[in-house]
Amino acid sequence: MAKSSSLNVRVVEGRALPAKDVSGSSDPYCIVKVDDEVVARTATIWRSLSPFWGEEYTVHLPLDFHHLSFYVLDEDTVGHDDIIGKISLSREAITADPRGIDSWINLSRVDPDAEVQGEICLAVQTLEDVRGRCLHCHVLQARDLAPRDISGTSDPFARVFWGSQSLETSTIKKTRFPHWDEVLELREMPGSPSPLRVELWDWDMVGKNDFLGMVEFPPQVLQHNPPNGWFRLLPFPRAEEDSGGSLGALRLKVRLTEDCVLPSQYYQPLRELLMESEDAASPLAVLEELTSGDCRQELATKLVKLFLGQGLTGPFLDYLTRREVARTTDPNTLFRSNSLASKSMEQFMKLVGMPYLHEVLRPVINRVFEERKYMELDPCKMDLGRTRRISFKGAPSEEHVREVSLGLLTGYLGPIVDAIVGSVGRCPPTMRLAFKQLRQCVEERFPQVEHEDVKYLAISGFLFLRFFAPAILTPKLFDLRDQHADPQTSRSLLLLAKAVQSIGNLGQQLGQGKELWMAPLHPFLLQSISRVRDFLDQLVDVDGKEEAGGPARALVPPSVTVREGYLLKRKEEPASLATRFAFKKRYFRLSGETLSYSKGPEWQMRASIPVSHIRAVERVDEGAFQLPHVMQVVTQDGAGALHTTYLQCKNVNELNQWLSALRKASAPNPDKLASCHPGAFRSGHWTCCLQAERSASGCSRTHSAVTLGDWSDPLDPDAETQMVYRQLLLGRDRLRMKFLEDSNMDTTLEADTEQGSSAMEAACTDALARQREAAARLLEVLTDLDQAHKEFQQKEQGKVVLAPLRP
Repeated sequence: MAKSSSLNVRVVEGRALPAKDVSGSSDPYCIVKVDDEVVARTATIWRSLSPFWGEEYTVHLPLDFHHLSFYVLDEDTVGHDDIIGKISLSREAITADPRGIDSWINLSRVDPDAEVQGEICLAVQTLEDVRGRCLHCHVLQARDLAPRDISGTSDPFARVFWGSQSLETSTIKKTRFPHWDEVLELREMPGSPSPLRVELWDWDMVGKNDFLGMVEFPPQVLQHNPPNGWFRLLPFPRAEEDSGGSLGALRLKVRLTEDCVLPSQYYQPLRELLMESEDAASPLAVLEELTSGDCRQELATKLVKLFLGQGLTGPFLDYLTRREVARTTDPNTLFRSNSLASKSMEQFMKLVGMPYLHEVLRPVINRVFEERKYMELDPCKMDLGRTRRISFKGAPSEEHVREVSLGLLTGYLGPIVDAIVGSVGRCPPTMRLAFKQLRQCVEERFPQVEHEDVKYLAISGFLFLRFFAPAILTPKLFDLRDQHADPQTSRSLLLLAKAVQSIGNLGQQLGQGKELWMAPLHPFLLQSISRVRDFLDQLVDVDGKEEAGGPARALVPPSVTVREGYLLKRKEEPASLATRFAFKKRYFRLSGETLSYSKGPEWQMRASIPVSHIRAVERVDEGAFQLPHVMQVVTQDGAGALHTTYLQCKNVNELNQWLSALRKASAPNPDKLASCHPGAFRSGHWTCCLQAERSASGCSRTHSAVTLGDWSDPLDPDAETQMVYRQLLLGRDRLRMKFLEDSNMDTTLEADTEQGSSAMEAACTDALARQREAAARLLEVLTDLDQAHKEFQQKEQGKVVLAPLRP
């Protein structure tokens, strides 16, 4: 039975932060850490004491993680960034409420003595001799200690306490991974049994030593189960200081999802039920009745991935859209709600169409970010003094700013529209087939001439309003950019997104509402609408014989590029070059098959690393090359020899994204390394642990399980079905009451009202019976899965032998 753990984190906003700059404001950003691993950094919100981030992350975790921390810092152009405060959430605090955490939490001061990390390896023995009882504490090594010195390392030593006695190990200079291998012997003194405490300290020549962490074992443990192995370092026990809100607060949303995934055959009955979608009384319809809001969006994602893996996305989406269309009377409201059909189509586009989206929009989005042109059409928001500050020619008129802005906007919108209408051949066939089915369904439901545009609006409502426009508005959320836009660029993106949204609406609302200041763009928008209609006609002109969704497959084909961009690569074994000259700029592309690189994106001569050869992808300590944001890709050749490629990223977010992408691409590889060196082998030793053998075993654990969730996550039908099971489990009582116990419940099924009342009554009775039958079958499958989970848990605990699988 496999176990999975994922953390959904949303850093919403801050309030009442203290001013750290002389201007009376701050430039806050937030660092998110899982245990000792930095997993995300928000954008910097300039000149704000009440910043709004709205950034969301899904982090796949190892099962043994302990705490989640948020650090708020003030970014400084010169010198080190100032720490404002932190919030630390233990695993227990996050799981206390099944719904997770959604609240304002006060920031606390950062206490250096509480900022401990890492582990220590000990072997303890208690012995009796003629002089009485003694204790042997074998201090072997430690790893991943906190850096306390300016060099990014520490000078650690261990101090052992037992009763009134204490002994110290030697000090190992300039390392976070010390190897002592020293045995300290302490004699028991008269009195009651004493606990054993081992403290780690960073030795300083000037000033007091810095605390690195401690472990403590009570007398009962020493007597019955003496410590032997790795132990996590803890801070000194003390009550957490409450700043009383003087450091401000963060609004956070945090939810931990932990699950045990059974062997695949246990989920087959539920999968078979979900695949039954012939009528409106299917189990899928029952499932939709039980969900709403955020749960419905999560359910839609899991269902889409489940049906993608089975090659049945076409029938699944067709069933949902036909249900939605059948119960819609006003075509103007079609797919405007957050129904399961709308959410499923939206998630489907994100899952299969993200490479297509990047290809279409990235060139123009990059231009907007790089050129940072000032654009504004709303007279209420125009900054007429801005041009004067730049050109010293006096303030321009409102008409001049509007004219210049209109030229800039059409200069960006033109290539966007050209890229979209010219992308028919690049749109994934699965999307085109889904849109074709959607159009056929809408044409059958609304065949009247006055509803001619509905067949276009149904598709453009998804493709333009729920895909292209949101990606233009927030490129970072669609992986088009690594950072959020600054306020000026955000405003430009908003204007472009509004224009694309108007085009997607086929100009139906032009000149209406409050945004009449968009009128100068109307001629361009109206001119684009006919081109968009032609594009939508071509988009659905595809062979419909192949089932939409295709055969069961990986979500991302091995040949598709999942990440690309410039990185700095360290030259192989530089002889005597200075570090900054040893790293050369190269353009990297990652697919499911290879990590390739060349001097530029257009170069034909490329070197490549097979993904199947990757054994570890890890961060590198800053002190290894005196450079930040460096990672290592450890590969193994056919002879079994290990090779390490060092790559430097621009910032911590780019580093996290490359780490995540490489770890997911190499996840199926066998013989993954359990440990590696976070330093580099230079000057005859490893910079991390100071070992002199290049072949020495790694001194730090690898983190292959820590990845960021995104559109390129691999399909896992069993995990998706497990989530659907959990969703049904939460609504089991409601399912029983709604469909089985309530004899007076109203059917939600559509009936042909033009038939006689007796025919309608018969249809409703039949539909109600089929709906109850579907609910009963779902409840039966839930009971079987519930029992299977209990039996597996008991088996793990060694209580019972697992019963044979029911036929």
